[in-house]
Amino acid sequence: MTDTSRPARRHAGRGRSRRPSAAIAAIIVLCTIPEIVLTGADLGLWGSPGWRSVAVAWLGFWPGLLGNWRPNFPGQPWLMFATYGFLHAGLIHLTLNMLTLLSLGPPCAMRLGEGRFVALYAVSTVGGGLGYALLARGFVPMVGASGALFGLAGAILAWELRLRRLRRAAVWPVTRSVLILAGLNLLLWWAMDGLLAWQTHLGGFVAGWAAGLALDRRA
Repeated sequence: MTDTSRPARRHAGRGRSRRPSAAIAAIIVLCTIPEIVLTGADLGLWGSPGWRSVAVAWLGFWPGLLGNWRPNFPGQPWLMFATYGFLHAGLIHLTLNMLTLLSLGPPCAMRLGEGRFVALYAVSTVGGGLGYALLARGFVPMVGASGALFGLAGAILAWELRLRRLRRAAVWPVTRSVLILAGLNLLLWWAMDGLLAWQTHLGGFVAGWAAGLALDRRA
């Protein structure tokens, strides 16, 4: 008789490790619901086409609120470091970001666990806001989850760099990935006539890199 119990346990373990992340699903829902509501309002299906402007005014990231602008509600200058990450500029913006989350999120959640993954995502979101606050010129509002997503990319690359150094392997693949991300940002910034919030991407990337190393249980 062939002993199949050991392979069966291995398969079961792999199945558990690949189960969907509740945290990633929650983030997708929290980002998708506002965009569905606002897109429907834009199209005249319900509400008013002005809803998007109101949402950005109340929940977007406004650098002027860190100066002498009057907030719409108490605590807005601080809460906007989180709320901006759940608003998007349209369905295309949302779709691209959620597809990126589905690509980068699972390996991070699998490595860190749900709780630490949420912490990584939150720190990256705040880091993206800090990057925009420190580096952006003017008072153009900023929305989108890309700061957090660049944070996930930063964490993944930080783990890869540490692993390569431990194994005394070449670090060029990590350097190449960073250069590709930088080049992609430059290209998109040019294509979008300077409207790309590269400052948010940089801030999220740096924050995610640091948080990924700090939260990693394999350190």
